[in-house]
Amino acid sequence: MWTKNKTSILLAISFLIVLSAFWLLPQLAFVVFIALLIDLLLHPLVDHLHRIRYIPRPVGAALSLICFVTLTLGLFTLLSAPLAASVQKFTHDLPTLTENIRALFSSSAFLSQEIDNLWTELASLSITAVRSSLTMLISLFNKVFDIIIILFASFYLLKDGRAIQEWLTRLFPAKDHLRVFRLFDRILRALNIYIYSQLTICFLMGTVVFLYFSCRDLPYAAVFAVVSGVSEFIPVIGPTIASAFGTVMTATISPWVGLQTMCFYLLITQINHNFIYPTLIGRSLNLHPIAILLGILLGGNLLDAPGMFLAVPFMVIIRLVIKDIYEATRRTAPVDEKRR
Repeated sequence: MWTKNKTSILLAISFLIVLSAFWLLPQLAFVVFIALLIDLLLHPLVDHLHRIRYIPRPVGAALSLICFVTLTLGLFTLLSAPLAASVQKFTHDLPTLTENIRALFSSSAFLSQEIDNLWTELASLSITAVRSSLTMLISLFNKVFDIIIILFASFYLLKDGRAIQEWLTRLFPAKDHLRVFRLFDRILRALNIYIYSQLTICFLMGTVVFLYFSCRDLPYAAVFAVVSGVSEFIPVIGPTIASAFGTVMTATISPWVGLQTMCFYLLITQINHNFIYPTLIGRSLNLHPIAILLGILLGGNLLDAPGMFLAVPFMVIIRLVIKDIYEATRRTAPVDEKRR
């Protein structure tokens, strides 16, 4: 049993260890994940510079990282001012908005009580999430050492990613080197498609929501745009929460405006679900919405907010590993039957 399925067993154990590291060693896993994310984002650019422009990979990796850091700092500087103003206004008006929401449901004592309980839980969850996000951002900018490690790790992944992949492949039995190498390729390709597609969808949804609120002269356009954009990283649950949040908040202006906003969110959600998401990602991930939902809930229970963001990439990796093991088992089964 061990001899026949040695590679499959080693693959399963290896990926279980990697996934467990995110739970047992979150700080180390965070650094590795961010470095891998940057590598997946910039790898096509480095390949283009090397193959088309004949620029050595170390130089291409360094140039790509410099451009990425410069662009990130530029976007952060450009967007921080209007976002900070909108968040400050929203925070200042939140008590008034809360009273307006309660007034909408004051006609029903039971409904009003349920809304109060739900709002209290949502406010507590939001405050926890905001504090967690701010803590992560502050710690990220304060821990210069971690940033340096991330940049160096990203540089070496961009420069020697193929060699690292080949080295990892050689850790497995020689007869299955090609199989393992192809599995790594499929995983990286699927994650690359997912990350690029999610970033595109986040940008599109954030832009559309910002334009809707700005054109209709509704308040807190930047806040709702960021909420809608970031929520797209949590499929199924995220867009639903963002839509409910925007609808309830605009209903405080007037029920008619709230109804219009609800129709707007329903429209862009359906367009995203039926056209944009399938076009960008297609069936490459091949994950059922129920599986995504359960994965997000499990990730949230294990790692809180980061687990919800990482649930889908983890599920993609697990699905590809299980599929590879299953296909390898089916290929060896006929051989065993012939020997008998």
